[in-house]
Amino acid sequence: MRKCFFLILMVFVTLQTWAKDDVTLRASAPDVVVSGDQFRLTYTVNTQDVKDFLAPQAKGFEVLMGPSRSQQSSTQIINGKVSSSRSITYTYILMAGAEGTYNIPAASIEVDGEKIFSNSLSIKVLPKDKEDNGGNGQSGTSPSRNQAASGKINASDLFILATASKTKVHEQEAILVTYKAYTTVDLRELLGKMSDQQGFFIQEVELPEQKSFSLEHYKGRNYNTVVYRQYVLFPQKTGRMEIPAVTFDAVVAQRVAVSDDPFDVFFNGGGYVQVQKKIVAPKIVINVDPLPAKPSGFSGGVGSFKINSSISTTELKANDAVTIKLTISGTGNMKLVGAPEVKFPADFEIYDPKIVDNFELTSNGLSGTKTIEYLAIPRHPGQFKIPAVEFKYFDIQSKTYKTLTTESYNLNVAKGSGSEPSQQVVSNYTNKENVKVLGTDILFIKTGSSDLSVKGKFFYGTTAYYLWYIIPLLLFVIFVIIYRKKAIENANVARVKTKKANKVAAKRMKLAGKLLVEKKVNEFYDEVLKALWGYISDKLSIPVSKLSKDNIESELSNYGVDDEQIKAFIDALNECEFARYAPGNQSEAMDKVYSASIDVISKMENSIKH
Repeated sequence: MRKCFFLILMVFVTLQTWAKDDVTLRASAPDVVVSGDQFRLTYTVNTQDVKDFLAPQAKGFEVLMGPSRSQQSSTQIINGKVSSSRSITYTYILMAGAEGTYNIPAASIEVDGEKIFSNSLSIKVLPKDKEDNGGNGQSGTSPSRNQAASGKINASDLFILATASKTKVHEQEAILVTYKAYTTVDLRELLGKMSDQQGFFIQEVELPEQKSFSLEHYKGRNYNTVVYRQYVLFPQKTGRMEIPAVTFDAVVAQRVAVSDDPFDVFFNGGGYVQVQKKIVAPKIVINVDPLPAKPSGFSGGVGSFKINSSISTTELKANDAVTIKLTISGTGNMKLVGAPEVKFPADFEIYDPKIVDNFELTSNGLSGTKTIEYLAIPRHPGQFKIPAVEFKYFDIQSKTYKTLTTESYNLNVAKGSGSEPSQQVVSNYTNKENVKVLGTDILFIKTGSSDLSVKGKFFYGTTAYYLWYIIPLLLFVIFVIIYRKKAIENANVARVKTKKANKVAAKRMKLAGKLLVEKKVNEFYDEVLKALWGYISDKLSIPVSKLSKDNIESELSNYGVDDEQIKAFIDALNECEFARYAPGNQSEAMDKVYSASIDVISKMENSIKH
């Protein structure tokens, strides 16, 4: 009995200790207020067994009322589990004094003989509106109250500022462009976005859908402000570049004069009407300096990066695979960074690298990692060395090129089961030549009997003789039937274009291949884009002038093409557009675009259902 009582007592003490550890005292108040405004300062403790609440002195604020004490209790039953909570809230009504930033120290309360302290607060006090601002003669403390009933919304009541984190940058250096709305009226909705800009690679920053306004003092007035759009831009050209003005459509709730009749108030939307207004955010001028003379092997990276490498094994047999993984981490134009070159020994079979991007958009660019895996297969035994990999990039902080180097690897390749030197089929995978067959200079002597014709036997009257007449006649009939069917099909122009889409695209890609060999960069990318857009235009029977990346996705989905294949086609278009202006090795970029375009057209031909 004593043991049970002692056990219950220990459990009770433990629960009391946990409850004590979970007791918190939380202070809350607005971060920004206007001089002369009244606001609430609350302290909430999550228990009711308290005493000796001590509030700090709020310097810079006048206490109009408080503390008023209120208690709250609640019980919840979720999936059969009962939970309850109790709390006490102490509320003060304060009035902001002079302009400045003020700190309110922590309050304290005693719970079971132990003092619990709250968090401290920092509150910024803004000055009142200037009475002569905008000629409206108002100095109200709340921005939303400064709009007179049924008054006109002018440029000082609602506007958008466009700002850039930098206006003088290097090529490929990230720029954060922010569109921030300032309003003294009841802004309900704002629509608009930056369009694609030539000469910039643009990424939009994901902002919360639920916008949160904050107070800000700007040119003598207090405004409710919200960051509406943010973009990270990577300039692809040098010189003076402009980000054009952007037009936004705003919807404002405006009070109108109504009678005292409650029905009149109801049918007039509670005394408010929605007013639409267009707002133009100003243009931004960016001066882009070219990168210094690019060193040999420049990766195209601009920012701040690190590189690490690893190898799957250094002990293997001939015809077994070895994998080298490079991980590039940092912040900058990660999407445009080229894969470094790994110099494998000459008789290794090398496969195209697998690239995995894992980065997110930040104000300084794309931040995260780019992982490149290189797969190679040694075909002969021996001792081999894979030299260190160099990664060269332009460092934004020091404004200089930096070279990062990985470690080198020594491979010990043992003899494998399929590496006998007597094999006659030799393949050189390093220069991608066709397979050569050796040892066939002496052919075998043909043996066996040969068919001989009897002398004097004539062709006339034989079966073959009659077939010479019958077969052409049959071929003529078949030709007429096929030709008639073709003529009927050719009458449908759209169907003909759809059937010949692949052939037309193949001809264009063949011409692009010639331009690739001749190193004609602009003409090459133009021809590849014509092949991609022309193919999808003919295949979907939609004029090129009415095509866009958005309606391509919806149309291809209607034809039964899966999302992965649609994404591959859109990526091929984007990669062709980006590679045209991307720095680095143009030959390598052109090869990659050419291969990707041929592959996506081939897969698309098999995916579209008629």
